[in-house]
Amino acid sequence: MWRGKDKNRELERLAAMAGEASAEAAVSLEHAQKTPDGDDAGRDVVPGTLPDVDQDDVPGAVTDAEPEPLDVTAEFAESVDVENGEEAAEKGKATAAAAEQLAVREPGPPEPAAPDLTAAAFFDVDNTMMMGASMFHFARGLAARKYFTTSDLAGFAWQQVKFRVGGKEGDVGSPREQALSFVAGRSVEELNAVGEEIYDELMADKIWSGTKALAQMHLDMGQRVWLVTATPVELATMIARRLGLTGALGTVAEQVDGVYTGRLVGDLLHGRAKAHAVRALAAKEGLNLKRCTAYSDSLNDVPMLSVVGTAVAINPDTGLRDVARERHWEIRDWRTGRKAAKIGVPSVLGAGAVAGAVAAGLAYRKR
Repeated sequence: MWRGKDKNRELERLAAMAGEASAEAAVSLEHAQKTPDGDDAGRDVVPGTLPDVDQDDVPGAVTDAEPEPLDVTAEFAESVDVENGEEAAEKGKATAAAAEQLAVREPGPPEPAAPDLTAAAFFDVDNTMMMGASMFHFARGLAARKYFTTSDLAGFAWQQVKFRVGGKEGDVGSPREQALSFVAGRSVEELNAVGEEIYDELMADKIWSGTKALAQMHLDMGQRVWLVTATPVELATMIARRLGLTGALGTVAEQVDGVYTGRLVGDLLHGRAKAHAVRALAAKEGLNLKRCTAYSDSLNDVPMLSVVGTAVAINPDTGLRDVARERHWEIRDWRTGRKAAKIGVPSVLGAGAVAGAVAAGLAYRKR
């Protein structure tokens, strides 16, 4: 009994550590995307203008030279048929009137909403924002690039099935440690570049249009929108950027000098860890969680859904559907009939926990 209590305390400690690390990484990555690289990153440049240039650095540049005056009056008079002043005025009035009528008929784009700094939305990724598991799609892309074998990919998928069916968070430890052997020594830059390619190949056409529209609704209201997923934070951030969202909370893998060590910071961002991450981010960003909204498909995400003011079940599994009905949460299901049955399989193959176990995308293990 005491061993069980100690284990639960340790799992909670790791979940809290994972949440804090994910929130810190999300804020750092969001800031990095907003800050241009290079020595001129801190210089203020007005949009539509060119930055100041040191003329001494420009080959052939002439400085401090007075331009010679050009007498173009005669040429201009010869090449332009100057109209009578009254005729020009009448034409100007007619043009202005036509422009005014056109502006009334065709109003310009709506003014952007004022930023709502205390409200935000949090979206799970797998089977909520994207059909199937983002991690599994990523693993498929890596297998196609010979990062590991097809049998490795099958083993990875089987571990996800066992976790999803078994339903115990403690089950992820062993496969996680085996998977992380593949991460060690891989550069962050390399996997980020590969992730961009794999998104275009295998993920872009699997985004649920209904969920994307919900995210856009929050953006249009001036709210920030984050993804929250067990997927590695770098991959999650890339997906968020491609969707035009604010950023992402994801599993954080330890790295030294831009290279993965093969160890996690805390634990997977799964279950209770997601709730810790959302709370930590809210504290950093000054969010009022009662004004925030969370979306997910999985019973595992009830802790995250429970910390916000509004919870919405998207394409819910049976467990979450029951909880949503009991707690009167909104339910939205983009699946219908046979399509829903087909999507059920990839849901089991990766929707949350072991999908993030490789912390950088990876496979069950490297042979």
